[in-house]
Amino acid sequence: MLAKFNEMRALDKTWPMDFWLLGLIALLAMIGLTMAASSSVAISQTRFGNPDHYFFRQMMSMGLGAFAAYIFFQIPLSFWENHRGKVFLFALLLLVAVLLVGREINGSKRWLPLVVMNFQPSEFMKLAIVVFMAGYLDRHSSAVKENFSAVIRLALPFGVMAILLLMEPDYGSTFVIAVIITGMLLIAGAPWRYFVLTVFPMVTILVALVVTSEYRMARVSSFLDPWQDPFGAGYQLTQALIASGSGEWFGAGLGASVQKLLYLPDAHTDFLFSIYGEEFGFIGVVFLIALYLAILYRLFRIGRKAIDANHFFGGMAAYGIGIWIILQAGINMGVNLGAFPTKGLTLPFMSYGGSSVLLLSIALALVFRVDYETRFHPREAKADDDAEHDSDTKKSANNEKTKKRIRRSAKSKSAQAVAGS
Repeated sequence: MLAKFNEMRALDKTWPMDFWLLGLIALLAMIGLTMAASSSVAISQTRFGNPDHYFFRQMMSMGLGAFAAYIFFQIPLSFWENHRGKVFLFALLLLVAVLLVGREINGSKRWLPLVVMNFQPSEFMKLAIVVFMAGYLDRHSSAVKENFSAVIRLALPFGVMAILLLMEPDYGSTFVIAVIITGMLLIAGAPWRYFVLTVFPMVTILVALVVTSEYRMARVSSFLDPWQDPFGAGYQLTQALIASGSGEWFGAGLGASVQKLLYLPDAHTDFLFSIYGEEFGFIGVVFLIALYLAILYRLFRIGRKAIDANHFFGGMAAYGIGIWIILQAGINMGVNLGAFPTKGLTLPFMSYGGSSVLLLSIALALVFRVDYETRFHPREAKADDDAEHDSDTKKSANNEKTKKRIRRSAKSKSAQAVAGS
């Protein structure tokens, strides 16, 4: 058995990409497609007279995501590095567009109506943030470790982004993006003390927004004790908890959920995890968590190997996408189990939603490209741009000091010559 494992590890080095990660993603997508079919039977029948409506749409989204991933895998990392600013600006324009012409659902303007799906610009912004931060840290890795101003320079672009997201409003995506930025900075070596000065004001603002809004305070109150109003503000969470608890150890079985029969709202989107828990039980939940952790491990492994091969941009991108996936999965599970207030975040590759599947597929295509270039196109170590800048500054200062000494020496000699005459 050990010999077979070592043989597989040796074979792994000759593969064009990380097929372990590809297999894990494929398994997660198959589970997600199965659960989309199971959880949406009742609501599909009620709304469209077809129990498989949402299943076919999710299958179409996954097919579109796979096609987009293949296309984006062909794009070299240099393209993302050279156009990171344009990608970020395009994401900002999409956030402005959704506020102007976006589709409003349940009091939030988060979707742009397209021909094949309702596109969510905040999902694209998550990818744009990862690409932008990876490029910024690649160019200024030394500065963020030593100079607080290198972190403060990010305040303007990300402040504009946060304002646009909060205007939708989309607090969940704002929080996820803030953690992605923080995580990437810490991995790049930025000191913890910087975040006391940056994160604390952000948390204060979010708390103030909650306290000053009756609607948001009601959501927080229902999250803290949903049983106070189980048929009103706490209805969704109580039904989710009933579903999760009904699964016990081994679950009721695939397709046997009761809560999906129009008892639990959004059973195929935000609260799909509760239906999964009801049908597969505690053992199934542990397996799903282990699957996400295995994906995180492979993503971080690709990031570490990329940095070792001098692909710092690619390595940071892989780290950022890993943080994105595991954080969003953790928050969604926490919401379903009553640990966090409702955020409107999907469970990656599980919850119904075309935008999420499409953008996550493109993000993983970028990671596979990082892995490919790490394996076959390692880069030579390059001097850090900030270090070169500091060196040039020091040389310029030294040259200026030398010139001043020469001028002072010349003046002294002239004065001596005048005195001698």
